[in-house]
Amino acid sequence: MGYCKKRELIKPKHTSDDCVCDVVRKIVEAQDEVQDDCTTSCNRSIQQLRGKELDPLNTTIPFILYCSGTCEPFVGSGVFQAATDRGNFFGCVETPVFRATQFVNDSDCCVKLELLLPACDGCEVKPCNTDNVGNVCKFFPEDKPVTDFIASGVCLTVDLNHFAGITCLDPINPML
Repeated sequence: MGYCKKRELIKPKHTSDDCVCDVVRKIVEAQDEVQDDCTTSCNRSIQQLRGKELDPLNTTIPFILYCSGTCEPFVGSGVFQAATDRGNFFGCVETPVFRATQFVNDSDCCVKLELLLPACDGCEVKPCNTDNVGNVCKFFPEDKPVTDFIASGVCLTVDLNHFAGITCLDPINPML
């Protein structure tokens, strides 16, 4: 991953095995091996997901993407529809944590991502807020530990060529 110097991205020289597209492709392939449907590092997380010692309930490697040129985390947002006793409503979610579900039309770098929401005992999903952009920690409650992630069902398609870095979390099985 690159590093920031005065808000400017400095890209290190690296092999193709280190680029964001290749890492996400490895994540999707590893997830496909354990699930048919839609110090921490990406390589370690991939090995944990594929490893024999792994709890077979883990199906997902959550990750955070960093935008090219700004070094800021990418925050995905979307709208979901849910039913209540009064009818349907629409809600907004945003998060910097994703699950890659599939590459689109055999593309090298165009991938469908599902938004994963941090979950903890007694915490609520935060509404969309542009003040959260650029700070991953604002999506995590200050007073309660995040114990899991919730699969939101909200997906977006991105071109991974627009990202300079990726941080992977340990494998999980997201809550539905």
